[in-house]
Amino acid sequence: MKKINTIIALGVIVLTTLSACFGGRSASVGRGGEVVGVGGRAFTEPTPYGMTLIKRGFLKMGMEKEDSLWGKQTPVKEISVDGFWMDETEVTNSEYKQFVFWVRDSILRTRLADPSYGGDESYMITEDKNGDPVTPHLNWKKPLPRKPNEDELRAIESLYVTNPVTGEKMLDASQMNYRYEVYDYTAAALRRNRLNPAERNLNTDIPVNPDEVVMISKDTAYIDDEGRIVRQTIDRPLSGPWDFLNTYIVNVYPDTTCWVNDFVNSDNETYMRLYFSSPTYNDYPVVGVTWEQANAFCAWRTDYLLKGLGGEARYIQRYRLPTEAEWEYAARGKEGTEFPWETVDVKNDKGCFFANFKPDRGNYTEDGNLITSRVGIFSSNSNGLFDMAGNVAEWTSTTYTEAGIDAMNDLNPELRYNAAKEDPYKLKKKSVRGGSWKDPESYIRSAWRTWEYQNQPRCYIGFRCVRSLASTTSSKQKKK
Repeated sequence: MKKINTIIALGVIVLTTLSACFGGRSASVGRGGEVVGVGGRAFTEPTPYGMTLIKRGFLKMGMEKEDSLWGKQTPVKEISVDGFWMDETEVTNSEYKQFVFWVRDSILRTRLADPSYGGDESYMITEDKNGDPVTPHLNWKKPLPRKPNEDELRAIESLYVTNPVTGEKMLDASQMNYRYEVYDYTAAALRRNRLNPAERNLNTDIPVNPDEVVMISKDTAYIDDEGRIVRQTIDRPLSGPWDFLNTYIVNVYPDTTCWVNDFVNSDNETYMRLYFSSPTYNDYPVVGVTWEQANAFCAWRTDYLLKGLGGEARYIQRYRLPTEAEWEYAARGKEGTEFPWETVDVKNDKGCFFANFKPDRGNYTEDGNLITSRVGIFSSNSNGLFDMAGNVAEWTSTTYTEAGIDAMNDLNPELRYNAAKEDPYKLKKKSVRGGSWKDPESYIRSAWRTWEYQNQPRCYIGFRCVRSLASTTSSKQKKK
């Protein structure tokens, strides 16, 4: 197991910012013994592809008026959020396919290196340039075989199943499992979780019993002999920093059957068969993706980016789902309006709709679409974001509670709970925002709150990613 060079955990911070590694000047003493500080190169964060900057700011979150449709009063609170990058559009089928195909190709490379399929060790890197052993990992520079031999063909065909009617070879969705790890820095930083019991009472007026056994909940996962994903939450006494490393295995293939399961007595077989697989829908938002799958995509997208960056990768923040507060703040635009556009009307003066939704009269096609639409065909809001109302509703990272914003802080508010598999379903509710192509006007307001279970795919829920800024003092955040 590798050593952690920097552990921001348990009240211990080990700094490795040596000038030899980071290129900065050494700490020095100025004239007359004045402290002049440690220098270093300034880091300018490049604009992430397909994202726009949402500058830090203030929002009165929630609906100030009682909902006229349901008579529901949504809590209102004044909150402030830091700046962040946000996808201009919802994640598309094309983008999500790249994730699925990456998982497919990673499994295939692993099998090609397996002795059971010929054992081509060049698909796996086990040594560095100096010949020293390293943790085995895939060699992505090694191309997949264009003219596979018998063993290679068996490896390729092991990832596919045959359609019993047409004889067509189809990707075996059940094998598309992605494994990733997330270190919970927040839990590790809490005073009560410090390894040294004497440090749990430092700098606090709240007494902590140093003799109390600290219990930690750790998520882990593995694949059993039957090929099924087994997820477990282990409660055990705190023993070391690795207790905060959580492991997840997620089947990432979208549930294409949601088109027929969400609408009974409805002929949606065409969407079930073609919506994700056909290039015709490449630029449409991906649906049938659970909250857990959306988080897996964010983890993969982060790792994919970091492998393509050089030494400055250490400054880059991870892709993630937006918090409920971030989502509403971004959707309302710079003017903080009720909808992602300037007026309370859903049409412009020419009678054209501002979003893809179901008008209250129930005519799905009145806005020009029957189901979802290609992303970005309606005008963006003042933040440069498309489809923040309608098209598909969107997952957030926030755990849904009726109290909503009342239960949150007013600085970067968030409620987070990673529900274990054995938890009751009421703890698996995640906030969903924006309304969708099937929802009436009332549901597509920026402040409207609804929810779905974290493991439930829907044909009307998608997502987009955000990324915290590498610096809160970025010049790009300054108001013009």
